[in-house]
Amino acid sequence: MSAHASIPEPSEVATLRLQKGRVDSLVLFGLAALLLFEPLAFGATEPWSIFVMEASAALLFVIWMIGQISTRQFAVTGNPLFAPMGAFAALVALQLATGISGYRQATWSASLLYLAYGLQCFLLVQTLKRTAQVRTLANIFCVYGSAVALFAIVQGMASNGKLYWVRAPRYAGWIYGPYVNHNNYAGLMELLLPIPLVIALSHFVRGARKAMAGAAAAIMTTSVFLSGSRGGMAAVGLEIAFLIAAVAYRERKGEARKPRGSAMVLAVFLILVVGLITWLGGGKLAERMASIQTETRTELSGGTRLEIDRDTLQMFRARPLLGWGLGVFPEVFPQFQTFYSTFFVNDAHNDYVQFLAEMGIAGSLTGLWFLFLTYRRACSKLANWPADTNGTLALAAIVGVTGMLLHSFVDFNLQIPANAAIFFVLCTAAAMEVRFALTRRTLRRSGDIIPLAPDAATGQF
Repeated sequence: MSAHASIPEPSEVATLRLQKGRVDSLVLFGLAALLLFEPLAFGATEPWSIFVMEASAALLFVIWMIGQISTRQFAVTGNPLFAPMGAFAALVALQLATGISGYRQATWSASLLYLAYGLQCFLLVQTLKRTAQVRTLANIFCVYGSAVALFAIVQGMASNGKLYWVRAPRYAGWIYGPYVNHNNYAGLMELLLPIPLVIALSHFVRGARKAMAGAAAAIMTTSVFLSGSRGGMAAVGLEIAFLIAAVAYRERKGEARKPRGSAMVLAVFLILVVGLITWLGGGKLAERMASIQTETRTELSGGTRLEIDRDTLQMFRARPLLGWGLGVFPEVFPQFQTFYSTFFVNDAHNDYVQFLAEMGIAGSLTGLWFLFLTYRRACSKLANWPADTNGTLALAAIVGVTGMLLHSFVDFNLQIPANAAIFFVLCTAAAMEVRFALTRRTLRRSGDIIPLAPDAATGQF
């Protein structure tokens, strides 16, 4: 007696593949909706919004798993960043299992938050496989970013001290957009504005669509300067310099069809930004810039950032190898605080020293590993970024990541769940393997000669 394996008919295989594609699209755009929701919910900093983020990420993962099982096409796509992410998870588990954490409940809560970040990154890798999806998501984030920026500018000009003009914040802050802290708003824009700007510099849009992308980037950049965040201004300046260098390098190699086209786009973009800033708030911005020396001296030596950083380093020296535990900074820091303040210090104004104190040398090494792989994989795809979807995505992602990393020296954007989630998703996108197709129309417009790659989802060109 012999058993016969059930082999699906070709038509059944096609049906299952179509069904799986629909489930993946549902999960992908559900993930995009979650990423758009998080900043609007005050940066996902309150318990209810954190719960929504964690529960939604878990639900999307369950839906993806059901789709995999029901279509009998279970497959997991890898990403280089999964290795350091796994090592980081193991370190947090060690902190919990051995009692190293200075406050176990805080570390457990933070681990759930990082699990939500990880699920969002994992689902992006599994579901973002078609070039059309990249373009649709890029358009969505361009519109979203410019809409949030316009709202923030209007709110800044007619503020009543409340979020959305109706919600009084629990603690005092410099409200801008949907955030209590203007520096955290600037962090959101640092992550998003490279998307429309890189699109405007690429060969994928022309005419009115190129102008609209550039205008969206200009509005988002203007809002950062009007927010008054000096760290945000510096980060955006670095991002623009990064893109200028990318354009100059490509044109110097003589690979652009129109050598001065990208330079003209950048020039118009900068003129538009200067014009908008001057028109909407030039006087206030000048006052803010003029106060940098005096206000910075007051803020730093008067009892906030430098003192917090120094005391946080004392935390690190007390437990240098594995740290005090993920998420325990607010509970442990008072033991090391050497200055008087009437305010509760819930975050260091430097993501690096806080991460060092919480995760120690071991955790910091996993972070460096994570960033090294992100930059190495992103840079390997930038050779023909204006005409290659893979390179365009990598450039937009890595520019946003770079701006955030600079800003993290003076603020705590990576402690804001909405900003952290987008940051990690952009890192994951930058590190993804080459998987998106190049269309013949794109190649004809760009004038570049590149072999076509098949679409990762369909196998077609």
